[in-house]
Amino acid sequence: MKIINLHNKQKSLIKKAIHNNREAQQQLFEQFSPKMLGVCRQYVKDLHHAEDLMLQGFLKVFTNLQKFKNEGSFEGWIRRIMVNTCLSYLRKRNLIDFTDEVYVFNGEATENLENSAVEDIQKLIDKLPDGYKMVFNLFAIEGYKHSEIAEKLGVSESTSKSQLFKARKLLQENYYKMNNIIHENK
Repeated sequence: MKIINLHNKQKSLIKKAIHNNREAQQQLFEQFSPKMLGVCRQYVKDLHHAEDLMLQGFLKVFTNLQKFKNEGSFEGWIRRIMVNTCLSYLRKRNLIDFTDEVYVFNGEATENLENSAVEDIQKLIDKLPDGYKMVFNLFAIEGYKHSEIAEKLGVSESTSKSQLFKARKLLQENYYKMNNIIHENK
């Protein structure tokens, strides 16, 4: 049995894609687009906008591919571009709103939490106020520090921390509400 070194294959694809080899670009796109759509979807509720942002992100990836220095993960490098593309989109349209208010959702429950937990949690995250959602995604999902989040979003570190605290509290409250409604209906 022959073992294929995927890392070398990826390096080869990247080199070919740098030289505008469309087949190599297509292979890289097919390999990473499902995950990157998920990344964009974390920041943008509407699937069509998320797809547009993912495509814009891949345009940036292929335009700047020669800047990837094979230091760290290629997927991580692409992911960072996708996150920055989404944040730029939201900033340009003034869709990021940082608030001190705590919101309560209309208890919109799903029918079977056990079968669609990830989708349900994404729905709860989607319903967070924009500031809460941005900070939660950057901290909990992307792994940024509060100082990095503050710099990226143009807010103070304390704002980042308070938005995360409120996001977690709201997610937890609404998860329990949703879970209780589901169990009451059984």
